Amino acid sequence: MLAAFAQTAAAEVRVGFVNSDRVMKEATPAKKAQQKLEKEFEKRDQDLQRMAKQLQGMQEGLEKNGVTMAEGERRNKEREFNELNRDFQRKQREFREDLNQRRNEELAGVLDRANKTIKQIAEAEKYDIIFQEAVYASPRIDITDKVIKALSEAAK
Repeated sequence: MLAAFAQTAAAEVRVGFVNSDRVMKEATPAKKAQQKLEKEFEKRDQDLQRMAKQLQGMQEGLEKNGVTMAEGERRNKEREFNELNRDFQRKQREFREDLNQRRNEELAGVLDRANKTIKQIAEAEKYDIIFQEAVYASPRIDITDKVIKALSEAAK
């Protein structure tokens, strides 16, 4: 009798699953956040790429001509290379830190909207629980596509 009651109770529980990684890659707000970040950091990225090419050219020049240069000239070129390299390393580190901070800010907003959307779907469709992380989830309970669609429609 108790086993039959447990089965009946379990049959009435409505469970859903959302793949958060897919939502953060495929939903329109997530794509817009990524595009915004790319645009915001595009100039700095191009500057770093130019600096990297300049450093590479300087290094090749030192390797190619270093043995034929006067001692003082070679030391000056090496010092110039080292200063530029330190500057490059610093700017690259700052770029990564700034980008990560902005990405976290943008994605926090997307995640907040996604969670609100998931809650709305759960309430509207009478889900008892929706998991966002699981080792395995049957496609039967996966509502990721619904969440992506709802988020994308809301972003229009």
